[in-house]
Amino acid sequence: MSLPTDLAGWLDYIERLHPATIDLGLERVQRVQAVLDIPKFCPLFIVGGTNGKGSTCTMLEAILHAGGYRVGKYLSPHLVRYNERVQIDGAEAGDADLIAGFEAVEAARGDVQLTYFEYTTLAAWVTFSRAGLDALVLEVGLGGRLDAVNVFDPDCSIITSVDVDHVDYLGDSREQIGWEKAHIYRPGRPAICSDPQPPQRLVEHAQAIGADLRLIGRDFGYEGDRSQWLYWGEKGRRSGLPYPALRGANQLLNAAACLAALEAMHERLPVSAQHIRTGLLAAQLPGRFQVLPGRPTRIFDVAHNPHAAAVLRENLIAMPGYRRTIAVVGMLKDKDIGGVFAHLKDRVDVWYVATLGNPRGATAAELEEAIRQAGAEGPIEQCATPHEAYARAQEAATESDRILVFGSFYTVADVMAMPESPAPAAR
Repeated sequence: MSLPTDLAGWLDYIERLHPATIDLGLERVQRVQAVLDIPKFCPLFIVGGTNGKGSTCTMLEAILHAGGYRVGKYLSPHLVRYNERVQIDGAEAGDADLIAGFEAVEAARGDVQLTYFEYTTLAAWVTFSRAGLDALVLEVGLGGRLDAVNVFDPDCSIITSVDVDHVDYLGDSREQIGWEKAHIYRPGRPAICSDPQPPQRLVEHAQAIGADLRLIGRDFGYEGDRSQWLYWGEKGRRSGLPYPALRGANQLLNAAACLAALEAMHERLPVSAQHIRTGLLAAQLPGRFQVLPGRPTRIFDVAHNPHAAAVLRENLIAMPGYRRTIAVVGMLKDKDIGGVFAHLKDRVDVWYVATLGNPRGATAAELEEAIRQAGAEGPIEQCATPHEAYARAQEAATESDRILVFGSFYTVADVMAMPESPAPAAR
């Protein structure tokens, strides 16, 4: 069989290799990893958590980049282009480099049926290994213990938050999910947790393996006023820090986790106060309370679980002055849809609900029913696609309104791909 010659062909080929989209386990990845035989080539950070992973990875990468380091960053999922997942020195990897990584994995895998995420994670490792990096930041895909990223050996691990999500794979309690995520920690290595109420099983696992556990509020933290904030940790205080360019009330939690990780890795990757300031102001990540200029104001947020919806609610409250909030939403049916709408029911005035063109997508009718059950009172219109929902929202909005596009990554990505919507920002 002839192999693909372009990136789109490779992605289609990889997607069809394994019968399941998600099939957690490390055995397949470890087998191919052993054949690839690429040892760790630079200091490695691994970032897990229910929410805040992408923002934390991005701020960490931006600060290191400001410090003069050549940094690789691996995120998932992407919004518009696959290349968003693999970034080197603040830029998306080119098609040729990505394809070279796929070719290396294909040559090494033999008859091993890798999932899409497993295959692309190994290929990203190949790409990064050839880039001459000083540091590498990898985002966990799902959970931690059995996630493909966990086959690599981090020098420092960060868990941003723990909440109930992906219950079919990780369990239905914060304690069970926290235990799953805690497996990205390593004995004797810095183990950062920025969840203000870490699950006890996470703490116990870190202690049992002898990880250097550092908890927010105990070992590090932050204080802030309207114009600036300060970080405190084991090496003292850093004051006069600017608020991150990434919007949202939760971003100081994520920023503090980054500084705790950099503090722990200071001997290998020293950064100055100015590097931190520059990095915080430079970090950009599409779809995380991304506010677009113009009228009406448009907000893109991939909040798709109750924890993220609660943060989105607080961010909307902190941004007053609009006549109406008009929501465009599409969700996957395996999410806690009712829990999401319970947080936002009194923050949205008009709803445009969309059916997603995905086997896991909830229908517009199902979304309307969930919104009604949550107690929302505003008008709800059902739409066949996110494109249609967004077009209707634009027609209905005045300059004094704001349009909120939220829910699944698929929803935000579909709207962003429309001609009048922005492409993801690049640094």
